[in-house]
Amino acid sequence: MIQATRELTIRGLILGALITVVFTASNVYLGLKIGLTFASSIPATVISMAVLRALGGSSILENNLVQTQASAAGTLSCVFATIPGLVMIGFWSGFPFWQSFFITLFGGATGVLFTIPLRRALVTRSALPYPEGVACAEILRVASPEGNQQALKALIRGGVLAAAVTFLSTGLRVIQEGWSLTLSLGPAIFRMQGAYSFALIGTGYLVGLAGGLAMLGGVVIGWGVAVPWLTVLLPHPAGVSPAAFATELWVHKVRFMGAGTIAVAACWTVGALLGPVLKGLREAFSSTHRDTLDDGDRDLPPLVMNALLAGLVLGLGALFTLFLWPVTPHDGLLLVMLALGLAACLLIGFLVASACGYMAGIIGSSSSPISGISIISVVTLCMALLGLEALHLVPDALSAHEQHIAIAYIMFVLTALTGSAAISNDNLQDLKTGQLVGASPWKQEVVLLIGCVVGALVIPPVLDILYQAYGFAGALPRTDMDPARALAAPQPALMVDIARGILLRNLDWSMILIGAGIGVALIVIDRLLKLRNLALPPLAVGMGIYLPADVSVTIAIGAVIARLFDTARQNESHGDDSTGTMLASGFIVGESLIGVVIAVLSGVTGHSALLALSVSASVAQILGIVVFVSCMVWFARQLRMAAARR
Repeated sequence: MIQATRELTIRGLILGALITVVFTASNVYLGLKIGLTFASSIPATVISMAVLRALGGSSILENNLVQTQASAAGTLSCVFATIPGLVMIGFWSGFPFWQSFFITLFGGATGVLFTIPLRRALVTRSALPYPEGVACAEILRVASPEGNQQALKALIRGGVLAAAVTFLSTGLRVIQEGWSLTLSLGPAIFRMQGAYSFALIGTGYLVGLAGGLAMLGGVVIGWGVAVPWLTVLLPHPAGVSPAAFATELWVHKVRFMGAGTIAVAACWTVGALLGPVLKGLREAFSSTHRDTLDDGDRDLPPLVMNALLAGLVLGLGALFTLFLWPVTPHDGLLLVMLALGLAACLLIGFLVASACGYMAGIIGSSSSPISGISIISVVTLCMALLGLEALHLVPDALSAHEQHIAIAYIMFVLTALTGSAAISNDNLQDLKTGQLVGASPWKQEVVLLIGCVVGALVIPPVLDILYQAYGFAGALPRTDMDPARALAAPQPALMVDIARGILLRNLDWSMILIGAGIGVALIVIDRLLKLRNLALPPLAVGMGIYLPADVSVTIAIGAVIARLFDTARQNESHGDDSTGTMLASGFIVGESLIGVVIAVLSGVTGHSALLALSVSASVAQILGIVVFVSCMVWFARQLRMAAARR
């Protein structure tokens, strides 16, 4: 009986905190080096199961809370996309601990608070697939004493296969990580890419055909139409290869078009969810309604949520005031800037939390474009600041020296928004896992808050250590440092460039506006298709434009394989005994775990190619194709064999 009810425990909280340190440090390093991170839910699930089983007396619910806490803290590391910008523009000379800690913590805590009413709208009463949340639940179930042993074997087979391929590609580097094809038709350049990533194949399997094809449609718009069109219009720089030119145009032009599409589609999606979200808000803050629910459907008590909301408003207000106090006059205009920061965190924050939660429900946390949401947020913040400036409600100090302090304040507020969006993106996956295994939502929400505290404690010193050890591109702490070894920090550099471009009124808006127009057209098309019981999710198409093509194409491949070879998926029967679901979950597990190991090794040694062997590019590409195609054939055969047994 004790094993069945053990859930929120001291040892679980300690274990979650220990896992957090490793995952958070690894994610911060990877994010600053290459602009990418790994989702920590699944690795945390596997590690917590192994440790708690060794300690004895564990339960599926205790395991679930450990991974919930650890994944929340690991995800909070996404603030690497904004807060280093304060150092890169010279406003900070390092990362002051308390300011960095509190802005990260308050941002993450608002994300937790926002996910409470969103849980009912996007998890309890939603048919969104939540691929990583489902995968975590399957892992927890099959690893429990009562778990299905056949399903466990399928999970292990998928995990071993994905781990082996990932180790060969990202560890030893004897096979390429993906393929690409570049074609020229006159001045027009066409490019297509795919990844040898089994985590993305598994995600595509769990997402389903509609989401996968919608993302593929985004790739066609971005790489099949926009990039060739721009290569015709713009001069091709001398000495730059066609592939490099096409990629440069996608990074600096087409990706902004994708952000515009995501912005329109996200607003439409949030509007469509307004009714369920408002209902969730009323229920979440109603003591009478909470008393009618059983423990498996109760959120934090309304009194606690009200106190949390009040504390966050006061805390953010104090933090923004302390940030501006030394650099602006202490008058009414300071209160206007304070109001801007609070409105952004509460109003824009709730909107981006809803959009991120919905996107995570479609394609999972790993592939959800947090940076796209950050772009939308920084554009909104800067436009609001320009509007206030036109009304003479901005202190002169903020506008001086080419908007230096204004850019710093935007990046500081944006850090809280990014933390909120990232946590919402991950937390709804965790709450989906909890729903599937019978966890208590309010207990998950408690450990999510604890995870935010632990993550916020770890992130500032890690950022400072990395800055002092490597420096950032264009911002070195000492003159004797080698710029070639500096961390690229691509996301914060992009956010600073966007903020500077808008505030100095020299940003090219054309691609964002074109993307917004595409978003409107996609909404109309989706509404017309629904009359025929079809769907083309506009948000998924926008993500296909914005995300790297290899991500969207590989997800689409996984979705098509599921449709062609798994009769259970064709019949929309996603039972726990589905071999395909377990293999797909195993793919995500295996690649995630190897990704964590390689990230830790890179962080400890400072060498991203520590295990790499010397293999020619042509041989690595051929081996990659052979291994990937062979594994896809094996996957398809496993699905067919499982279908024949049913």
